[in-house]
Amino acid sequence: MPTDSWVNETLYPEWGQRFLVKRELARVQSDFQDIMVFESYSHGRVMLLDGVVQITEKDEFVYQEMLTHVPLLAHGAAKRVLIIGAGDGGVLKRVLQHRTVEKAVMVEIDGEVIRLCKEHMPGIAGDAWNDPRAEVIVGDGIDYVRKAGAGSFDVVIVDSTDPIGVGEVLFTDEFYANAARLLSDRGLIVNQCGVPAMQAEELAETSLRRGKSFPDIWAYVAAVPTYVGGFMTLGWAAKDATLRQVDAATIRARAEAAGILGQTQYWTPEIHAGAFNLPPYISRHLPQQG
Repeated sequence: MPTDSWVNETLYPEWGQRFLVKRELARVQSDFQDIMVFESYSHGRVMLLDGVVQITEKDEFVYQEMLTHVPLLAHGAAKRVLIIGAGDGGVLKRVLQHRTVEKAVMVEIDGEVIRLCKEHMPGIAGDAWNDPRAEVIVGDGIDYVRKAGAGSFDVVIVDSTDPIGVGEVLFTDEFYANAARLLSDRGLIVNQCGVPAMQAEELAETSLRRGKSFPDIWAYVAAVPTYVGGFMTLGWAAKDATLRQVDAATIRARAEAAGILGQTQYWTPEIHAGAFNLPPYISRHLPQQG
């Protein structure tokens, strides 16, 4: 329906952003959360979950590329990838851009997110839903991780809401312990850890939890305009500390072999390598291990 109203994001009680709504496309109360999709004047189509911006057509590529290409290319030989959340399909699309990937399993708890994104934001996932390498499961990611076989995946990508409500269970000790078990010898897991200028405790607490199951804990950054507050941090937990120290030239060669070089709008080999160099206001919230 056409509208001239504003939508105000509710992530922080004292500060936020707002969008002038051109047209409301969907408003659904699912079994898990309130979902709103609207067309904005400035950022294309936008999805909010419980009043918090999750994705916009204008800048989704920043978050999706960094959440996906960094772990896959740091690993260098990832064939099986597990995605938790990411119901819009953007991470799935980027994973499948890597021709070296043989299988991508995506587990999203809220089928309404998938349905609404397919209907109203189809460009986010493109043809990823129909790729024969993709297995899309509407179900509980916690339960899937708990039951997955040891060493069955090389990379786990967690694209969740913040650790409140439906996303809270994806930040627990049990979850990270099970993730470590299902990952192969050089496996790693990445997850969003919020905007540290406003959510520093999220990065600090999840780093401590990840550190109970993984020897190498760090974070890397991406500048996503609609995740207001400066850099977004992406949490990094790996079994092999050398994975985050790969030089840009090696990453470039891997990207070329995988078929993604020149296909990105934000990620580059140099940005990949530099993203692990954190300013002190972020790094002080991490275990000081180098």
